[in-house]
Amino acid sequence: MALDTDARGILDDTFAEVGAARQSFRYELTSAEVGKVRRLMGGVARVSGIPGVGFEEVVEFDNGAIGLVMDLDVDDAGVMLLDDTEGIHAGSIVRRTNRVMDTVVGAALLGRVVDPAGRALDDRGPLRTRHRRPIERQPPAIRDRAPVSAPLQTGIKVIDALVPIGRGQRELIIGDRQTGKTSIAIDTILNQRDGDVISIYCAIGQQTTAVAKVVARLREQGALERTIVVVATSEDPVGLRYVAPYAATTMAEQFMEDGRDVLIVYDDMTRHARAYRELSLLLRRPPGREAYPGDIFYIHSRLLERASHLRESLGGGSLTALPIVETQAEDLAAYIATNLVSITDGQVYVSPQLFRRGQLPAVDAGRSVSRVGDRAQLPAYRSVGSSLRLFYSQFEELERFSRYGARLEPERRHELERGRRIREALKQDDGDPRSVMEQMLILVAAAEGAFDDIAADRIPGLELLLRDRVGALPEVRGRIERGERLTDDDVRAIVDLARSTR
Repeated sequence: MALDTDARGILDDTFAEVGAARQSFRYELTSAEVGKVRRLMGGVARVSGIPGVGFEEVVEFDNGAIGLVMDLDVDDAGVMLLDDTEGIHAGSIVRRTNRVMDTVVGAALLGRVVDPAGRALDDRGPLRTRHRRPIERQPPAIRDRAPVSAPLQTGIKVIDALVPIGRGQRELIIGDRQTGKTSIAIDTILNQRDGDVISIYCAIGQQTTAVAKVVARLREQGALERTIVVVATSEDPVGLRYVAPYAATTMAEQFMEDGRDVLIVYDDMTRHARAYRELSLLLRRPPGREAYPGDIFYIHSRLLERASHLRESLGGGSLTALPIVETQAEDLAAYIATNLVSITDGQVYVSPQLFRRGQLPAVDAGRSVSRVGDRAQLPAYRSVGSSLRLFYSQFEELERFSRYGARLEPERRHELERGRRIREALKQDDGDPRSVMEQMLILVAAAEGAFDDIAADRIPGLELLLRDRVGALPEVRGRIERGERLTDDDVRAIVDLARSTR
């Protein structure tokens, strides 16, 4: 009987709560802008019925796909699709989300392959982060920046010695198709695997197989766990290709603002420009030079200006950008190429002629320049780099002159032979970045004439022997690691080591 009484009490309380809830409930009407697709043109949809939508606002279609508003008209809005068009047609429902395009950020992205919207593309399960930031952000103000003062070692001898890159710099990699531009960028990422630099590789419009090879290479060489791969392949919607570098930069900025050093590779900006041209033509914007829209310079400058070195009071983090641009027939005066040259702080020119002659990496030191990096170059390189750069440029000029069959004085012939040995010393295989000490051993030895009396084709083998003896000069190594210049005694010790290795 007591049990029945308790049960009755519980029921009475329950019904009382339900009654109170019914009494307090108020029906409220909410409004929402819901539009319809008027027509679909490639990767762009014209949507009517959402007059309050904002520029670059994200909208959602009834099949779950998302799009970004890129054009506002009196009667409709132009929406750039960020998903496949399957299931989207005239009459499809479109809803506003009242938010701008954003993407995931945070350390959980390291080692992952994602798309610009922050969706996982690998087989490692869902991303373990909920932090999101807009893909479009203002670059750091001038007062928030610090001078480029620390080097970013690429592990590539010809770049670190002759075209140095600093942390926070924007260095363009430019050259014809299939000349090794991506290999240079990937080797730079590989060189950060044991350091303190986080890397982001942004693939824009690449083939899926090419991206898979890059990911496999990073994984095999132990660099993937410190790298984020952002992918928008040639098979993805054109809108996704357009937003890819902005999303990747947002991921990088999170680390930079946390006081970390970040390297980002955009591969490549030529395909990004073509994606934007396609979008602009679909949106019926007035075409300009080579059918590119008039604001093509602006979209790249506002992206690359986000690369910077923050002052110490803001954490001292840096974002180094290596955009890649493709030329045709060595045309450095092409529209997109000249735009990017004017935006960046220098360029690494990859020559197809050097590539065909087997000079790998095919970096043309005479046509490459770093407007910032030499200020951040390690002092050890400064001990040999300036003289090496001058000597090598003179050698290239002398070599071109000698092809005409001109008679050379013995001193000039000696310079020509030494220059050829320095050129051999600058050669390097893909996927084999070198430490600073390993670079200094071979570069100092070649510049100081330690190989003058041996055949040039023997130098690669001698370099391998020198790498095995990298610990033979602990004092020199310590001075390099402490950021000190090489003394005359250090130079002589390196030369003696090179000669004894032969």
